[in-house]
Amino acid sequence: MLPRPQPPLPSSFDADERLRWVERVARLMDSQFQLPGTRFRFGLDPLLGLLPVVGDLSTTVVSVALLMTMFRHGASGAVVVRMALNIFIDTVVGGIPILGNVFDFAYKSNERNVALLRRHYAEGRHSGSGKGLIVLLLMVLVAVVGLVGWGSVALLRWGWHQFN
Repeated sequence: MLPRPQPPLPSSFDADERLRWVERVARLMDSQFQLPGTRFRFGLDPLLGLLPVVGDLSTTVVSVALLMTMFRHGASGAVVVRMALNIFIDTVVGGIPILGNVFDFAYKSNERNVALLRRHYAEGRHSGSGKGLIVLLLMVLVAVVGLVGWGSVALLRWGWHQFN
C-alpha cells in the first residue's frame, strides 16, 4: 500500500483557512468584546473563568485544542513549548479565586500563541514536528488542570465549612 501524499503546507499564515479559524477562536476567547468608552478588550475566557472549576477547565480545553491545531499545521517544538507555557500560566494563575479572574482579563494566552505562530510563519520555519513533545505537554496540562480542579473544589469546601 502506497503512503498517502501529504498536502503541501501553505506558504503563509493567512493562506491556511484552519489557521485563520484558530485566530478567530483566539480572538473570541481573548478580545472579542470592548468595554464601552474605553480601549479595554476582553473575551469569553475571563467570563467563563467566573464559573468555578467548570469555566477554567473549559477555557483550558479550548486553548489546548487551538495549540494542537497550530502544532499540526507547522509549529515547531520550541514554539509549541512556548505556547504551552502561555496556556500553563493562564491555567494556573487563572485558577486562583478572585486574583485569577482579574488575571484572565489581562493575560491573553490564545492571542499570544497566535502571535508566536504568525512570527514563526513569517520566518519561514513552519514545518516542525515533535509529536512526543506534544504528548508530554498534554500529559502535563491534563495533570495541571486536574490539580486546579481539585484545588478549587478543596478551597470551596474549606470556605463552605468556615462560613457554616
